[in-house]
Amino acid sequence: MRRPLVLIVLVLVAQWTAVRLNGAAGANWSTYLGDKGASHYSTLSEITPQNVGQLEVAWIWKSGDARDNKTQMQCNPLIIDGVVFATTPQLKVAALDAATGRELWRFEPVDANGVNRGLATWSEGKERRILFSAGRWLHALDARTGKLIPDFGREGRVDLSEGLGRDVTGLAIQANTPGVVFRDLIIMGMRVGEGPGPAAPGHIRAFDVRTGKLVWRFNTIPSPGEPGYETWPADAWTRVGGANVWAGMTVDEERGLLFCPVGSAAFDFWGGDRHGDNLYSNCLVALEAATGRRVWHFQFVKHDVWDRDPPAPPTLLTVRRDGREVPAVAQVTKSGHVFVFHRETGQPLFPLEEIPVPSSDLAGELTATTQVLPLKPAPFARQLFTADEVTQRTPEARRAVLERFSRVRPHTRFAPPSREGTIIFPGFDGGAEWGGAAVDPEGVLYVNANEMPWILAMIESGGATSLGQQVYLQNCTGCHGADRKGNAAANIPSLVELKTRLNREQALEVVTKGRAVMPPWGFLSEKQREAVVGYLLGEPESPAASRAGAAPVAPAPAAPSWVTYVSDQAKGGYVPPPYTHTGYNRFLDPDGYPAVKPPWGTLNAIDLNTGDFLWRVPLGEYAELSAKGVPPTGTENYGGPLITAGGVLFIGASRDEHFRAFDRKTGRELWKTRLPAGGYATPSTYEVGGRQYLIIACGGGKMGTPSGDAYVAFALPKR
Repeated sequence: MRRPLVLIVLVLVAQWTAVRLNGAAGANWSTYLGDKGASHYSTLSEITPQNVGQLEVAWIWKSGDARDNKTQMQCNPLIIDGVVFATTPQLKVAALDAATGRELWRFEPVDANGVNRGLATWSEGKERRILFSAGRWLHALDARTGKLIPDFGREGRVDLSEGLGRDVTGLAIQANTPGVVFRDLIIMGMRVGEGPGPAAPGHIRAFDVRTGKLVWRFNTIPSPGEPGYETWPADAWTRVGGANVWAGMTVDEERGLLFCPVGSAAFDFWGGDRHGDNLYSNCLVALEAATGRRVWHFQFVKHDVWDRDPPAPPTLLTVRRDGREVPAVAQVTKSGHVFVFHRETGQPLFPLEEIPVPSSDLAGELTATTQVLPLKPAPFARQLFTADEVTQRTPEARRAVLERFSRVRPHTRFAPPSREGTIIFPGFDGGAEWGGAAVDPEGVLYVNANEMPWILAMIESGGATSLGQQVYLQNCTGCHGADRKGNAAANIPSLVELKTRLNREQALEVVTKGRAVMPPWGFLSEKQREAVVGYLLGEPESPAASRAGAAPVAPAPAAPSWVTYVSDQAKGGYVPPPYTHTGYNRFLDPDGYPAVKPPWGTLNAIDLNTGDFLWRVPLGEYAELSAKGVPPTGTENYGGPLITAGGVLFIGASRDEHFRAFDRKTGRELWKTRLPAGGYATPSTYEVGGRQYLIIACGGGKMGTPSGDAYVAFALPKR
């Protein structure tokens, strides 16, 4: 009688867990990040703190399409009824036997660019569809064959650049993160331009999962007559871009609520053309999933000029307050905060404070006078970079960092962008990043964090001596830098010697169509594309002028002053803003280590019933520093945690390319192994044949580490 009783208890516990976590994953991992509440949690319990040290590689599958230091894999794969569905570095979709890794089929999209973080699925009866986005295209595949479903959209795919309410031809649009399925809808966000160039609006849209037809659209930049319109200039809805959901969404199916973390408006670092608080940018917006009607919203940052968009899907959980269970939604931020709300009303579950913040001295900019932060939980990343926080790794490193530190603006919370240089800390990649947070049925949130300072420096976009240089300054410096040297830590190549790698035709194709993570720049005119390619290749004249024997190209006009910018903008059409920036630059010491004292990366457990921290440990290490007796410093990290009912937390993410297991209750490291390339993705877990597996994408390609193309599955030894 005891054995059946134990089984009954286990079933009841699993059902209770599924209810508290919006349908937690079990034998299958059929939804991005585990379930539609993005809990990262599985009810599987075969692997425990006692046996996790016995894990071994069960199988490895390699796609064969990595390009060294140029590709990544950030996919959290789906596992459904013994089949793994995953994406490759070049955005192909593969189906694998979950027990052996044997490839079953592969689909190769057309016109794909960007990265992919996962897939969505829909089923009815015996039919199952895999919904997959690459570049601006949303595809529907037959899960059995990998073939496009011809009655979805146009021959199996939908163009996400259509149906946005205005012409976005040539503008950057990518859907990196999977949409969410609610009943017969696939609801999509997307990534759009963030720089000083023109950008598409980031409206949220729902499509019929059978036909691909648009069902509803929520305007994240409100049109006339819509709530929030008054927080923008009157014509913003016709020209301002961004305010997009790039990080992914979550769904409370029982309540029919969709939770959307809306990103910042474009241009990221200067908002002189978008005065006002700019709803619904930088908001958590709760919508009716069936209709797109707004239920409530909360704005994390007003008039964002720091690229402080929410970096991950919000997490649904249940917390206890005054002896009652409360349905909650938690949003982690790049600034290292956790905001927790009542899921139905948007009421904050911890007190907030409104703080005064500095104003900007850039021409035309009107920053908000106050911002709002939670009083609890405490931040999971440091908030101020003072001289006391400067590295002490070596005397030489400290002197060099202090010298650079003395030349930038003193760091304060919400210090606005400046010409001298503004410290962003935590940096542009968090705090929290797109890997997001996990939660367990007890209401504990687990989040990994970066503690890397960055320096943002603004420059006037005028003063170019040619049209090509002007186009470069206005559109390319954010990634490749004003000096064209790129960013090795982000695997963004130098363009200084571009002519040794690409000829004119190849360079034009990349600028026009995009490649890998670079979006297409089709909004530039042919003349502008020709000019910027000529500038990058070191050509003194435009090709057209050379062929015609004409005089060299005349210097480009200077970018407009603030006064002329306003008057030119009123005439309609795109007008480049008077500022750009020098790129996304980490603040490093001369040896390439972070300029701040450790820890540089952490893993945190926070009880959201009380707002108290349970534990905090470094995540990752530098082997060369450990060999010198330096305690683990933690490293930058990308990709989120996975937690299981067995009591173990699994995470890759760290720059040292290891996969680790931690005790969920204490944070003690239990096991680690070296991966074939960095595991900058959230792992999945599943069960086949009574055996629990863990799988992680090993795509590398970030923080200067080599690219990879492997999925590695782990399991305990067969009995």
